[in-house]
Amino acid sequence: MELKPILEAVLFSAQKALSLKEIREVFAGAPEHAEGDESARRFKKVKEEELTAALEELAREHEQGGHSFRLACVAGSWQFVTQPEYAPWLKALVGHKTRPPRLSQPALETLAIIAYRQPVTRAEVEQVRGVAVDGVMQTLLERGLIEQAGRAEVIGRPMTYGTTPGFLEYFGLRSLEDLPAADELRRVAAQKPAGLATVDPGLATAPPEQLMLPAAGAKPEALNPPGAPPSGGSAPLPPESAEPEEEPQ
Repeated sequence: MELKPILEAVLFSAQKALSLKEIREVFAGAPEHAEGDESARRFKKVKEEELTAALEELAREHEQGGHSFRLACVAGSWQFVTQPEYAPWLKALVGHKTRPPRLSQPALETLAIIAYRQPVTRAEVEQVRGVAVDGVMQTLLERGLIEQAGRAEVIGRPMTYGTTPGFLEYFGLRSLEDLPAADELRRVAAQKPAGLATVDPGLATAPPEQLMLPAAGAKPEALNPPGAPPSGGSAPLPPESAEPEEEPQ
């Protein structure tokens, strides 16, 4: 008995995608049902490396065979799936399952930031996007595309977030390494926005016209911007050298 046909039979009969750990558990329990067959005992302690090599070879054989189905690995689990071009007939057979609404553009942008920079805090995501992401991240959490990944080792220890296996299933990815240009995008540095001017370091920000504090004994009007009328007064008169406006005739 060869390893590939056994894997083919197991995956063909499985009701869901199987991870390498689940496949090994199947092989470990097979000798109890072998009824004297030594083949099951021989593969009882098969290694994950052997399983991966056999599964990848089996996937290539099915792809080259031109079958209506293929062996796919999504989110680290293996399963037989039909080719997309046969979807109309299969929908007529089993019915069309309504999928959740598509992700909005803000949700996709937020999800991309988390996927490429995880684990990442909410504040870091907002720094990259430049807008608040509370509602968007709540949607991603409810859809099961992201999850809490721990806490950052900074002041306040904010929660960090990362993607889930459901994220890989949603986009049909085998692992995060299948993300396009992952290495390049992860190296892009996030630029912090320039801070506002402050009266003194550590104090709250202040409008520019208030940065020049009045000297001791100065009147409050010194705080007014140039050209503005004093508080409670009228607009300043033009200088004497200025020409009077021409009166209408």
